[in-house]
Amino acid sequence: MFEALIEGLGLIFQWQVLSYFFLGCVIGILLGAVPGMGGAIGLVLLLPFTFAMEPVAAFALLLSSWASTSTSGAITSVLLGVPATAASQATVLDGYPMAKRGEAARALGAAFTSSAIGGFCGAAVLGISLPFILPVILAFESPEQFMLGMLGLAMVGSLSGQSVAKGVAAACFGLLLATIGLPESAGIPRYSFDSLYLLDSLPLIPVLLGLFAIPEVMELAIKNVSIARSGKDEDTSHGLMVGVKDAFEHRWLVIRCSAIGAYIGMLPGLGASIVGWVTYAHAKQHAKDDSQFGQGDVRGLLAPEAANNALRGGALIPTLTLGIPGSVGTAILMGALIMHGLRPGPSMLTDELPLTFSFVWLIALASVLATLILLKTVKWVSQVALMPGHLVVPGVLLFVFMGAWLGNADLGSWISCLAFGVIGFFMKRGGWPRPPVILALVLGPILERSFQISTNIHGGLGWLGRPIVVVIGIIIVVSVYFAARSIARKKKSGEKEAGEGSEKNPTVSLPMSLLLLYTFIWAGFTATAWPPVVKQFPLLICVPGGILTAWVVFKDFAQMMARRKEMSSWGETLVQARKDAWIQEAMPFFAYLAVMIGFCLLIGQKIALPIFIGIYLVRWGSYSKKIAVAYALCAWAILVFFYGQVMSLLYHTSLLEQAVQNFIPRGFPDWLIF
Repeated sequence: MFEALIEGLGLIFQWQVLSYFFLGCVIGILLGAVPGMGGAIGLVLLLPFTFAMEPVAAFALLLSSWASTSTSGAITSVLLGVPATAASQATVLDGYPMAKRGEAARALGAAFTSSAIGGFCGAAVLGISLPFILPVILAFESPEQFMLGMLGLAMVGSLSGQSVAKGVAAACFGLLLATIGLPESAGIPRYSFDSLYLLDSLPLIPVLLGLFAIPEVMELAIKNVSIARSGKDEDTSHGLMVGVKDAFEHRWLVIRCSAIGAYIGMLPGLGASIVGWVTYAHAKQHAKDDSQFGQGDVRGLLAPEAANNALRGGALIPTLTLGIPGSVGTAILMGALIMHGLRPGPSMLTDELPLTFSFVWLIALASVLATLILLKTVKWVSQVALMPGHLVVPGVLLFVFMGAWLGNADLGSWISCLAFGVIGFFMKRGGWPRPPVILALVLGPILERSFQISTNIHGGLGWLGRPIVVVIGIIIVVSVYFAARSIARKKKSGEKEAGEGSEKNPTVSLPMSLLLLYTFIWAGFTATAWPPVVKQFPLLICVPGGILTAWVVFKDFAQMMARRKEMSSWGETLVQARKDAWIQEAMPFFAYLAVMIGFCLLIGQKIALPIFIGIYLVRWGSYSKKIAVAYALCAWAILVFFYGQVMSLLYHTSLLEQAVQNFIPRGFPDWLIF
């Protein structure tokens, strides 16, 4: 085995392989820093170029790109509060608060270093355990996968904000969203409202970007402040070194989370979704003082970043050894294996063991190289945190809406993004945690499939007695109990909870609670008309979701009545709640975005988006027309050349294009405007 390990390393050290390896790292870094891109997009772009390559060189390009995206994904999570993928939600909780208090360089330094350690340690753990890993993977069947998914939801639900009930109810809402469209079990559409867009399920990326990005960008627009609220230029070199030292000072936490990430990553379909939250919970529960978690505790940043990189190697194991890809990225990699004449299966651990070890080495070294490159750029990247808010907002919105467009090139994605931006705004201002919604949306199809397979095979709920299922169930109960006890202790001591779900505005939360309660009741009654196999999972969601939401409604009403007693009248209570939530300031911002989408229908995205950016800078930002025009032209160039030519995206056919297409001269490059 040791000989195969060394032989695998030797396969990498060829000049051609190293060249492709370095190129893949650079491409992965760039793609990881753009919201909505991610590793799968990079693999899709690079796969056609590997057809004529040798297998080692081809996978040097693919794997280095794939691994590097998770390292650079920390940039948007820390600087903008926007998770680059669903797996990086936990990074936002403490990374973004650090940037807001002027510690962007420290946060990035800690995140990149933790990613490097995580990638290397995760690969080392896997390299050691590779020959013995198959029995572990095979032990996790559908019942265990279902319970592990429930563990992830319990973790994120119980660690979000001041109310476990709100966290779990938000998770139920996300699971309900995951049932939209055609189920796998039957051809009966659920909650699609006769919309073709919703027939294939609700896309993840528009929901993710809407819930997280738009509320944060709106705050910058309303307050016109930099991301670093102090506006002071920190000593970038010093902050960077402090972040690097943080990673080494908490090295045992980083190593533990790397091991957790590597082994959870082996579970097909679940690893990337829950690993950040499992390790975040691990870091918080093992901290002697957890009062700063959610406010910018570096440990809350180190844990998920280490795990996110370590899971890349773990996710590759079931793909190589069992031919079971757990994500879009690993499915593309499996296709690349077959394309290059390699057969996923046990032979990858026998005849092709040196090549398999070379893949592990590539992922480990890509994390290290990406970190070294990114550490050199922190000085410039962290300056984004000091830019005026009105200069940041248009650029972020451009990438947010185009990130939403990447999935299925449908204006429904922009409408979904805006709609969930409004929902995310009211959730944030009303103290409702948003991460459980996204995690549940990701896990929903997996949980439904696992639940139905388990129930059918075991003829009922007999699978609940399986040993691993029982152990995971105990962990869930213990985790929720300790989380609830911690929240109760903090409330009793008067200690304020901070971070996601910490806002306390019952006047805003109550309408949200009532709307959610109505949604669960309506969805439950609608589901009763469907066949048993179709309605089973929605009803399983709506009953506990409705009960928990009803409890939240009761608590919100009691808190609102208590606040009313502190005020002189109901009018004053409502006015104060509106001011605290910035509702009056938020409505014009949402109106701007709605008008922009409307103009895209009329004149097309390549014209409407730059015009929106120019108008925003002049009218809202009060910038000169020269700056607005220059910014708008840069946005147009990105739309035309990057998204249009490099990414080969199809844009919406506008009414203007339909009206003038017969009058456009032959040979005119109409792709510049349509």
